[in-house]
Amino acid sequence: MPALAMLPRWGFAEDAAAGYAKAAIDWKQFAGQTITLAGAIHPWSNAITPLLWDFTKLTGITVSTDFRLETTYLGALPIQLNRGSSTPDVFMFTTYGQGISAGWLEPLNGYYSDKSLTDLGWYDEGDLLKTARAFPLWSDRERYAVPITSEAVTLFVNGDALAAKNLPVPKTFEDLLVTAKAVKGNEMSGIAMRAQAGGNSSVPAMSFLFSYGGHMVKDGKAAFASPEAIAAIEMYGQLLSQAGPVGIGSYEWYHVLDDFLQGKTAIAIDSSNFATDISNPAKSRVSRQAVFAAFPHPAGQAPIPFMSHWQACINSKSRNKRAAFLFLLWATSKATSLQTAAAGLATTRLSAWSSDGFKKAFGAQAAAAALTNLQNADVDRAKAVLFHPQSRPILDAFMIGVNEVVSGAKSAKIAMTAAAEKANAVIRG
Repeated sequence: MPALAMLPRWGFAEDAAAGYAKAAIDWKQFAGQTITLAGAIHPWSNAITPLLWDFTKLTGITVSTDFRLETTYLGALPIQLNRGSSTPDVFMFTTYGQGISAGWLEPLNGYYSDKSLTDLGWYDEGDLLKTARAFPLWSDRERYAVPITSEAVTLFVNGDALAAKNLPVPKTFEDLLVTAKAVKGNEMSGIAMRAQAGGNSSVPAMSFLFSYGGHMVKDGKAAFASPEAIAAIEMYGQLLSQAGPVGIGSYEWYHVLDDFLQGKTAIAIDSSNFATDISNPAKSRVSRQAVFAAFPHPAGQAPIPFMSHWQACINSKSRNKRAAFLFLLWATSKATSLQTAAAGLATTRLSAWSSDGFKKAFGAQAAAAALTNLQNADVDRAKAVLFHPQSRPILDAFMIGVNEVVSGAKSAKIAMTAAAEKANAVIRG
């Protein structure tokens, strides 16, 4: 049985090897080097780790990994980079603006144009999602990162819970509030979303703000004291205070996911990457009745869910930059992406998203919903806050305000006005 179980993996590896052979690249040019890859314990790290031996076999480059819990990793990495450490060589990254302004990130345009390193025809950037092509571009059109995943905020619904009340999947925020309150009971909350007072919890709330027509950052300043932003967070607060679970103020993404998997909430709103766990009957009690849908919107307005791409960057102090770039090229190629997609990873490539392996692992309905939400997203609104040099304190201030609204400590107007003032004080220095 173990030998039989390996057959599909061998077949996949053989197909991938044929794909790499088509590239006009000397894959062995850095044989003998070792690079360190750091990141969060995440669907990407889980999907790429089993393939690292294939990369070493192809290139002769050894990859040493350092994957940690996300909060631990995001706290430790800036300290390490700020000390000027030459490792990690390659790392998962989110605070793009901070990294560029601090000089931590290696510019990559020159590597893409180096014909001894890159075969652009083989790499086929036209196969990348539109958002993935636009996301890493800095204001000077330089690229300092390579997108490695794709996600957009998505609506998850326990179909049985809504069917019991004869309710359809809500499309507007107004319908969402009515539905969440109607299905809330002693054993099940109506809706769960992140509300912890920290920037890492900001993703769903930003989706509300964008969809109401607001901006997190506009003209370089925090803009979440606008009438649109206040209306968005007022709705966010109503949903969670009136239909959310007990203790919602401490909820991070893993609390939201766990509640939905266990059937403890009827509705959840969070990253499209939840789909792999939700669709997995070994992890999910609601795998059969789960519904994946487009992000809601205010009546008469279009939805604008938050979207993002986790990115991987090269350390500007790395001693193995060219080997590191070859790794990124391999990791995001069509051949590798087809393999990681078959493990359920939402990659950056259209070919992978349309593959049978991805649809089977991720779920066809979930894939369709995620693509819809990616297409409805506004890359520039997301980049304005994510790429700001002070993105972390901006997001922290925002979510402290959101938490105050959810807990009932302050009105949306008072909380978001104070939050924007705090963020702008940081920006002004």
